[in-house]
Amino acid sequence: MLDRISSPADLKNLTYEELEQLAADIRNEVINTVLVNGGHLASNLGIVELTIALHRVFTSPEDKIVWDVGHQVYAHKLLTGRKDRFATIRQYGGLSGFPDRGESPHDAFGTGHAGTSVSAALGMAIARDLAGEWHHVVAVIGDGALGAGMAFEALNHAGDLGRKLIVVLNDNEMAISPPVGALVRLLNLVRVHPKYRLAKQEAVKTMTRMPLGPTAWAFSKRLKGELKRALIPSTFWEELGFDYLGPIDGHKIKQIEGALIRARDRGPKPNFIHVLTAKGHGYAPAEVDAVKYHGVSPSKTDVNAVPSYNRVFGQTVIRLMRENPKIVVITAAMLDGTGLHPVVNEFPDRVFDVGICEQHAVSLAAGLAARGYIPIVAIYSTFLQRAYDQVIHDVCIQNLPVVFAIDRAGIVGDDGRTHQGAFDISYLRSIPNMVVAAPKNEDELQHMLFTATKAGCPMAVRYPRGYGQGVPLQPELKQLPIGKGEKLRDGQDVAIVAIGTMVAAALAAAEQLSKEGIECAVINARFAKPLDSELILEHASRTKRVVTVEENAVAAGFGSTVLQLLGSSRLTGVRTECIGIPDSFVEHGPQELLRSMFELDPEGIAQRIRSSFPELTLQGNTKQREGTKR
Repeated sequence: MLDRISSPADLKNLTYEELEQLAADIRNEVINTVLVNGGHLASNLGIVELTIALHRVFTSPEDKIVWDVGHQVYAHKLLTGRKDRFATIRQYGGLSGFPDRGESPHDAFGTGHAGTSVSAALGMAIARDLAGEWHHVVAVIGDGALGAGMAFEALNHAGDLGRKLIVVLNDNEMAISPPVGALVRLLNLVRVHPKYRLAKQEAVKTMTRMPLGPTAWAFSKRLKGELKRALIPSTFWEELGFDYLGPIDGHKIKQIEGALIRARDRGPKPNFIHVLTAKGHGYAPAEVDAVKYHGVSPSKTDVNAVPSYNRVFGQTVIRLMRENPKIVVITAAMLDGTGLHPVVNEFPDRVFDVGICEQHAVSLAAGLAARGYIPIVAIYSTFLQRAYDQVIHDVCIQNLPVVFAIDRAGIVGDDGRTHQGAFDISYLRSIPNMVVAAPKNEDELQHMLFTATKAGCPMAVRYPRGYGQGVPLQPELKQLPIGKGEKLRDGQDVAIVAIGTMVAAALAAAEQLSKEGIECAVINARFAKPLDSELILEHASRTKRVVTVEENAVAAGFGSTVLQLLGSSRLTGVRTECIGIPDSFVEHGPQELLRSMFELDPEGIAQRIRSSFPELTLQGNTKQREGTKR
């Protein structure tokens, strides 16, 4: 059936039996592709029928559908002319795993982070009205994203404006991890109270048997309202200014269509449709464990026995919390992604998952720190961006000892532009009182975390996505001197100053160049702020050539810090080169490929040194010839 669909228009004339077959075909295509390529599985399986119904009722791209987060758009892509390229999803040069306005006119708004859909959709609705146009605007948001503060701000504004807007809540009781908060309890009351729906149905039957008239209808309306108020703790959406429809079975296409049509055809007022779905629907393993199958890694034949960085992070945090009862952990709906499940199992009262509320997470940490606790905020680099004001205002101005454990720093790979952690050094190093560090490997990570809990000031520790380097973990944690790096290799020709994951690549590049007669000193900076000025200036004065390497944006990054140091010193004649992520957003693709493209692998670093300092190649050739003669 899927082969018959080349655009949403092809859905209009299908029977419901054919639509059910289409839903099954879509699920098979998604499962087969994601198990090979990796990607978001459970979320995409749960929204298939809703996606079909949306494209049946609305006319995309004239009508605008905005997908919150966007990790659930695989069915949408299959139905909007991209099924022939679907096998390339999340592959370099292929389809993005998220909505992309440059990829298709059916992708009305590019997304990747949660909580933005209602704001964007409201903006589109306002633009439509100002232009005198008549199309529909729909925001599709999950219950996890609905808890984000930005979503509430947008709902509040939409209800106040009263413009025509449709918000569809995809309520599957899940974000990446199970969602938290009072709102979830409110939604669950709707789920677990079939009495409300049954009572409503019985009331309708009773009213239809009564003589028609204003009195009967008024009584009916009052009865419905009283039943809602009795069984649901708040008429929340109506109070916000929305007409509420639901809850609707999200796997019954006909039911969903009916609700969408009612909302579409109502007058100029915002509508809220509550749809109940099951994450992973139609694939038993994902239904049983939606957290495990939220994101699936590409299939591989080998098994990497080296622990991941977030696993080492979780193990280290457990050790720290056992030794210090003042240490607490905060995360924003990322218990699984940041490796905190073992931590919360042992310390359920000292780990706080605040939901998709990064701003709240940071200010909550500031409050705890103000009362003598040492909070560790475990968060992805790209998500910490959302709490930048809180980092400055609530933490750093007050110089509170909050530890920022920044996961997914640098190139993350297949999730693409919205998830690459390319900016954290740049946006953190300019903040007074903030210490910014990055470990060279997983062993140094545990020591840096220990150091951060002892620092007595705000400290960020950034580390990459994926597996470590296989180095043994030292049994005893040691406190590293803040602002001090280490020389790992001596050399008279070039000083390579690297930080984080780039230290190993710099060492390998130095080994390559040594075979060519070019001797490079390699410094593990450890800290982007404060710098080890003495160590860097010593080698800069000796070699007169400095190369910085970082898995961060070159703009305002670690290399810029080193350049500022050299510029403010009295050294003359020092030539420099900064290697890092260029001034562009990084597309999706394998980490190794992207690092190679940006010269962030040993071969790339070596080649940049050759091209930047061509005299060294001539010098090296001379050394090799003289060695041969001897």
